[in-house]
Amino acid sequence: MRSKQRPPPRDTAAVATYADHEVITPEHKLRKAVSDAPFDPSDDPVARAEKALESISGEFSSWMESECERLDKARATVLASGFGKANKEALFHAAHDIKGESATFGYPAVAAAADSLCRLIEFTPDPNRIPHTLVNQHVDAIRAIYREYARSDAVELATVLTLRLREVTDEFLVHENKARPDMLAIILGPPLAPDHA
Repeated sequence: MRSKQRPPPRDTAAVATYADHEVITPEHKLRKAVSDAPFDPSDDPVARAEKALESISGEFSSWMESECERLDKARATVLASGFGKANKEALFHAAHDIKGESATFGYPAVAAAADSLCRLIEFTPDPNRIPHTLVNQHVDAIRAIYREYARSDAVELATVLTLRLREVTDEFLVHENKARPDMLAIILGPPLAPDHA
């Protein structure tokens, strides 16, 4: 049986040529991704997504544990070798990933401590001046909040702990950025997104 061969894809970009220039309007490739099937109101994509998350939620704890281990390894590397570019990026990305994933994994109170560590790394002009104690306090707080999350008062304790971490971090950042008023405005300004912990 011979299979039908499809014609090669056609470039449907529109080109308008003028005396001194051309305007190229690319084709709308997303149109091909949209189904022609009629919309089924009983098919709720949010419900499908929540069901999919529920089916894998048993793995969230181990994933969060892996992220905490990754953060701890990045911390150990920074403490042993300093804040070289690769070490700084590894620590920042580990904290940033925890900040972004913690709510999905069921540990939303971890996000604030991870955010504070991200701010510390991002807004310190010379990362080699970041006290190792402050890095340790952040990483240990993130791990402790995750580890003790089953406690009935875990969210309250996490809130108090991360508030204090944020105060110490902001105090350090203000000192380190005293010659950079534009950064001070960012550091001391209100957060861009509301806190939902």
